Amino acid sequence: MRADSQRGDCIVTTITLGRPVSIADLVAIARDGAKVALGGAAMRRLKRSRAVVDKLAAGRKAIYGLNTGLGAGVDTRLSAAEMSDFQARVLVARSVGIGPRFSTAEVRALLAARLIGLTQGAAGLSPALAERIAAMLNKGVHPVVPALASVGESDLAPCSHALLPLIGAGKAELGGKVMSGAEAMRRARIRLVPLGPKDGIALVSANAASLGTGALALHDAAVVLAAQRAALALSLEGFRGNLDPFDPRLAKVRAAPGQAEAAAAVLKLLKGGGLMKRGAARRVQDPLSFRCFPSVHGAAMAALASAMLVLEEELNSGGDNPAVLAEDGEMISTGNFDITALVLEFERLGQALAQTAILAAQRIHKMQSQSLTDLPRFLSPRGAMHAGVAGLGKVASALESDIRHLAQPCSLLVLPTADGIEDYATMAPRAVAKTRAIVDKLATIAGVELMVAAQAVDLRQGVKLGRGTQRAYDWVRGLSKFLDADRSLSSEIEAVGAGVLRGELSDA
Repeated sequence: MRADSQRGDCIVTTITLGRPVSIADLVAIARDGAKVALGGAAMRRLKRSRAVVDKLAAGRKAIYGLNTGLGAGVDTRLSAAEMSDFQARVLVARSVGIGPRFSTAEVRALLAARLIGLTQGAAGLSPALAERIAAMLNKGVHPVVPALASVGESDLAPCSHALLPLIGAGKAELGGKVMSGAEAMRRARIRLVPLGPKDGIALVSANAASLGTGALALHDAAVVLAAQRAALALSLEGFRGNLDPFDPRLAKVRAAPGQAEAAAAVLKLLKGGGLMKRGAARRVQDPLSFRCFPSVHGAAMAALASAMLVLEEELNSGGDNPAVLAEDGEMISTGNFDITALVLEFERLGQALAQTAILAAQRIHKMQSQSLTDLPRFLSPRGAMHAGVAGLGKVASALESDIRHLAQPCSLLVLPTADGIEDYATMAPRAVAKTRAIVDKLATIAGVELMVAAQAVDLRQGVKLGRGTQRAYDWVRGLSKFLDADRSLSSEIEAVGAGVLRGELSDA
């Protein structure tokens, strides 16, 4: 549930946890500084499940992670005196992350995803610790979290790094400065509380890194796909393409996933322009990279919608091991941390986005062909002695090649860990990371197509653009002017691609 309040000149959004949280909510917390609050339902679940943990911790029954070691150490029993100390060591021992650090937004997404999962009540975390995580988000304590180490059967390493400040350890950024976790918590006036039985494993036994960063990647994928539709529509304007393949009647003949929606979105962008008039197209039939856009792009839209649905379901569930069954007063071992279903969605989405990249790169090259467009080769107004936009085709080809490589599955072969006990893993963080990389590169390809299409529109002269394509044209021309004499386009390519990724074109 969202609520807005006024603070000075700013509107502060608060996301109340306890009800289902959407990807949009998570993005608001991660990127827009939205606050979080633990609602009544969340606190009730936390308290009920914690009561079960406290009761079982006083008993003699062996329970994984409560009074036993973890992984291959499940055969080692812990005494009552060892339980709390062991929970703190769970975080320290699993803080083995290396490599590039998560961005501030990704760290906030991780913290928020873990807090959302904890409020489902399956973890049995001490409520006071949940309140401290909320305080970290609200006061801007952002732990330093290396991105590499998790194999995706719970993101143990990144979760450990992210939550070390709760025990006065690790490093964190506060107010733009990196300091020790203890100092950051002290300056933010967040009082530390000792970990109790099961608290350590409850904090880290989750896929919060994959879910948090995955939510950001899916949000950006939606932004980039919208930009691709605008780029294709502007390409159709410059190419004077045939709109027959976008006819809504075709979806009734063969209803491919997302086809009708993709075609309708393109026609909406072209509405009000000259290309919508009968006889405006130059050719009876265009290359497949134009003609098959509705089905290929529609497949990517369908894959994205499916991935969003599965991620939101996972985000609002308890993937903890062991799981606390508060109503039954029990804790039982699970495999609920396994997110194979979500990983398959990301693998599918990556391949679907790669298909759209192939089509976009082909269109970028086709737009530079004099025989296909009836425009100057390489869209240069100065003739063959000038390169025109030829270099943009090479950029698109390089990016498309990278995307095809990234689209290959990474989840089909894993090495066993934990003395062979953990003999399967999803590689969820890697699947998410490569999909994230695909989205970033695809944003630049969409920007390159917009630049090429705008050049074709200018050379075509006298083109009456649709209302949507006019806005796309005006936006790209605000960052990259008409190419007359040859000039370096590197900075313009990067500026347009970055603007696409930030959603500036969608705002326009």
